[in-house]
Amino acid sequence: MRLAVLLCSLVLAVPAFAQPKQRVDKAADLPRFAYKFDAKVEDVVRDEAKFRPFAGELRRDFESVLAGYEIPDKAVERGYLGTLAQLDYLEGNHEAALKRLDAIKALEEKPANRLLSGLTMRSFIASAKASGPAGSDAYRRDVGARVRTALDAMPYPVVANDVREIKAGLDLAGESLIVGGLRERVQPVVDKTGSLSSDFAPALVSARYRLLNVVPLKGELVAAYSGYLAANKVDKPEIWSKRDVSLLPGQKLATINVAVWDSGVDTKLFADRLVKAGGKPAVIGFDRWAKPADTELMPISPAVASRLPAMKSLLKGFSDLQSNVDSKEAAEAKQYLSTLPPDKYKAAIEEIGLAGNYIHGTHVAGIAMAGNPYARLAVARIEFDWHLTPDPCPSRELAEREARNAQAYVDFFKRHGVRVVNMSWGGSVKGYEQALEECGIGRDPQERKRIAREYFDISRDALAKAILGAPGILFVAAAGNENSDAGFAESIPAAIDAPNLLSVGAVDAAGDEASFTSYGKNVVAHANGYQVESVIPGGDKLAESGTSMAAPQATNLAAKMLAVNPKLTPTQVIKLIRDTVEKTPDGRRMLVHPANAVEAARKAKV
Repeated sequence: MRLAVLLCSLVLAVPAFAQPKQRVDKAADLPRFAYKFDAKVEDVVRDEAKFRPFAGELRRDFESVLAGYEIPDKAVERGYLGTLAQLDYLEGNHEAALKRLDAIKALEEKPANRLLSGLTMRSFIASAKASGPAGSDAYRRDVGARVRTALDAMPYPVVANDVREIKAGLDLAGESLIVGGLRERVQPVVDKTGSLSSDFAPALVSARYRLLNVVPLKGELVAAYSGYLAANKVDKPEIWSKRDVSLLPGQKLATINVAVWDSGVDTKLFADRLVKAGGKPAVIGFDRWAKPADTELMPISPAVASRLPAMKSLLKGFSDLQSNVDSKEAAEAKQYLSTLPPDKYKAAIEEIGLAGNYIHGTHVAGIAMAGNPYARLAVARIEFDWHLTPDPCPSRELAEREARNAQAYVDFFKRHGVRVVNMSWGGSVKGYEQALEECGIGRDPQERKRIAREYFDISRDALAKAILGAPGILFVAAAGNENSDAGFAESIPAAIDAPNLLSVGAVDAAGDEASFTSYGKNVVAHANGYQVESVIPGGDKLAESGTSMAAPQATNLAAKMLAVNPKLTPTQVIKLIRDTVEKTPDGRRMLVHPANAVEAARKAKV
């Protein structure tokens, strides 16, 4: 069944010594495996007899990786251990599952993650021992009580955001969503290739675990998390308003051109602050086929346009759920997704993805331009795919077009005197691999690994060359939302080494590290990226979370620094930002301080 094998050493008839682990410095260098499926993946997930052989092979492979490889990124190691813990639990080996949970907790780096690590599964195990078989009324009550008791012992300011996010996920959880994901995301891969790689296979373990254990206790779990939040209605201290600085109009400050390299911008919302070309807004764009498309927003059909108000309401509902806001939109979003029939899954998820892409660039631009009447906006539109199966699929031709486009974008920035560029997007070599598998390209994981590396290197090298070729422009990149090391993942643009590139991680309003934010040596500044309100096409406002929202905070700051001192170079701007950050005691966060950075820029001698 397994199509890929680990590299191994011969075992000789000599006394056994522990073999040194092989160090991997990139996520793409970890071994790959593949698992054949003769049955529908949904049947494998639901049927113990069909699930058991697959689970045994996955267990063997993941344990061999942990035994044979030194993995610098703790998040990746936690991923392997998390799948194994779910397998242990599903097999009834609770003691082994608890040991895995202890190992995961020891690897947690963020305070909230460490406190909440394994809470639900630990409660399942303890309740089964104390109250009898899973599914009984006593067991259900005991699980809810144990989760709530554990939460009550936790410091609310530390875990509040994460608890809200967990509750939001539970609010939306349901059999239909899980089954829809299996049918529309995973099954098409098997239909094309006859197998699943070790990138996709853990989704089956998670689906079975959630169907058998989480969904049946949704009511008790939601009640426990809701009760904790209701008992602690305390707003965390907000640090950013005291640090912020707005530039007043009418001063003798320099006009600074800022580009938002994103999904597009509704320029009507910034009509008096645009970079112009021939009397029109300066716009460059390419569609998802990497072909010229110079419209400022992604073209959408009349049918999709008619649904946009509903989609905006739904996105607001998701945002409110994440913030534990009891709104009409939150209730509608919860009802919509938690009861979504599996056969409607694909259309619904793709529509939500399209709407999210449509608003993204405008939301980012609103953050980047706030409080700075001297900023002028240029639009560089890149079209993100929203389909469950990539459309178009990766190809060398597409990678080469994208490589040429990277230079075209940067040439556009140079022509229009852009000083700061915001890039709230990213990709990785593993992303290419997964897209190839979803498209059924490549005979096996090893061939996909080779093809992905080829295409990724074409894109990365061209982007790095274009950025390095514009030393007078500061590029600001979002660190990523994978809660992992951006350098280990080879995330672009965040992990590109360039003196004129600044990678930004996300914290919340209190400066606490966001659960989702990626990190690494290239991530040298942190800004508010949690529930940040900004404009969306048409002028409505919406709160969104992500490093996508943190990066434009730094772009905003850089443009203000250049307005007060336009002679600063990108490297000088980065140095001043880094010199004025507040380093937190844990050493993980470097909180930007806009007021201090702008003042330092004002005083800097260049």
